[in-house]
Amino acid sequence: MSTSPLEMLPDATPDTQAALPADLESRRHQMFPTLSDSDIKHMLRFGHVRHFSDGEKIAEAGKSSYGMLLVLKGGVAISRFDGLGNTSYITTHTPGQFSGEVAQLSGRPALGNADAVGEVEVLVVPPESLRALLVAHADLGERIVRALILRRVGLIEQNSGGPVIVGPRGHGRIHTLQSFLAANGHPYSVLDPEVDQQATELLAHYRPTPDELPLVVCPDGVVKKNPTTVEIGRCLGMLPELPADKVWDVIVVGAGPSGLATAVYAASEGLSVLALETRAFGGQAAASARIENYLGFPTGVSGRALAGRAYVQAQKFGVEIAIPAPAGRLICDTYPLQVEMCGSLQKLQARTVVLSCGARYRRPSLANLKQFEGKGIYYWASPIEAKLCKTEEIVLVGGGNSAGQAAVFLSGHASKVHMLIRKDSLSSTMSSYLIERIQATPNIELHTHSEIIALEGDEDGLKQVRIRNSKSEEECDYDVCRVFLFIGADPNTGWLQDCGVDVDGHGFIRTGFDVTKAQCKANFDKGVYPREMPARAALETSVPGVFAIGDVRASSTKRVAAAVGEGAAVVAQIHAFLANLPANPPR
Repeated sequence: MSTSPLEMLPDATPDTQAALPADLESRRHQMFPTLSDSDIKHMLRFGHVRHFSDGEKIAEAGKSSYGMLLVLKGGVAISRFDGLGNTSYITTHTPGQFSGEVAQLSGRPALGNADAVGEVEVLVVPPESLRALLVAHADLGERIVRALILRRVGLIEQNSGGPVIVGPRGHGRIHTLQSFLAANGHPYSVLDPEVDQQATELLAHYRPTPDELPLVVCPDGVVKKNPTTVEIGRCLGMLPELPADKVWDVIVVGAGPSGLATAVYAASEGLSVLALETRAFGGQAAASARIENYLGFPTGVSGRALAGRAYVQAQKFGVEIAIPAPAGRLICDTYPLQVEMCGSLQKLQARTVVLSCGARYRRPSLANLKQFEGKGIYYWASPIEAKLCKTEEIVLVGGGNSAGQAAVFLSGHASKVHMLIRKDSLSSTMSSYLIERIQATPNIELHTHSEIIALEGDEDGLKQVRIRNSKSEEECDYDVCRVFLFIGADPNTGWLQDCGVDVDGHGFIRTGFDVTKAQCKANFDKGVYPREMPARAALETSVPGVFAIGDVRASSTKRVAAAVGEGAAVVAQIHAFLANLPANPPR
């Protein structure tokens, strides 16, 4: 089943390359640049030289974490490889060219194989040295990072170089895993046993029960039965083993726009940063099909593209990012502060903690809602969901900006979008430019005073929804298989109760003056009149060293630009806090 790239292309020459997707073919020179002698001279001090014999395996998919390889002599043949043994040739790097894609920035396992062609001499640049190189030589670093990103895009577009998901078409768990991997910019492939012989043989060998589907084949060949996203994160290196004895300068809980901004600015200023994210980098902003009012993007930018760039930028500066890594408890009665991971007793230590944990999607009170999640009910609108609803009528619930962006995006794929809101108009909840766009889109129909009251379907998925108009009392059944819910979110702060972080009546975290005002009122109600209240930074919570930014913060502006601004601003307050710590702070 496994074939080396040299066997596949016996007549391969150093400049032989496989075909690229049409939209990347014109950028081949950027994907596979040849560096100048001057560039190579700069790079020599960031790595060490190694030699390999003809045909020797240099790197293995899913196993090797070598960083980047700069070819000095001979050639390095790169091929895609999956855990089932399928391989396909990509290119042969010649002197002056380098291997790798974005995984090498953080030292994650390679997504392809590398074999020596002839007598080979390479400069091995480990991840930490690679990041130092990118910062030290900006122009060279720009060309390297562009190549690494384009190579990852190529793997994604060709559905290769990652885990293989095996299961029947339409299985709800398959969609869940697809969404998780796609949201994190990771390539994968899906095999249906009804049409693929390898998938049929795999199911015959492992004999999974219905509850053990789908099977997932990791890049190193390990097969998992109906794995959780945590297990997937482990097998791909997205969720590394984190040292319990290390004290981070900053632990950022939540990798949405605000959290990524903090991570980038803090790490670029020399602080050690760990970012913990429950599902995928970018948060809810990554689900936005197009953000048109973000400064500097006059034609708009998708939330996923913006988040992806920030994610690579954070890796470039050495941020350790763990996904999926939900925080379960914040421990504030000791110093350093501790974040206990959900589902385990592991405690991570930090001098400061930044809460950018955002919010959880709201779910309507429908008895069988969970039954159809991933099989007709969706809380975001990515290209994966767009393909599912092609030429179908769909229902979208919600009247905020995210709902409006999703409706416009999905209207380009669905035959009709029924948009439901409880109010009589969108004017109080949505930006005017989006309202105008919705009005100008002929296949979006707005239903006011409307809500879903029932879902019908079977084990294959959603089949029908019943909609009620609260004004006319009329109920109608719609034969739709896809419903998108954009009805807002609640602050993700329940896990902070043991720490005593002060929140307002809606659960959002108070910071700065809001904390002081709340404390003054509480003291006044008790008949206590302190002469002076402790000084507090604008983004600091009621717990010293714990900061809150973005959507989870009370009084924050719920916009991407505002979240990024707070993420940058909090770094100066972190520096001030760390500078004022006593030499030996109490534990």
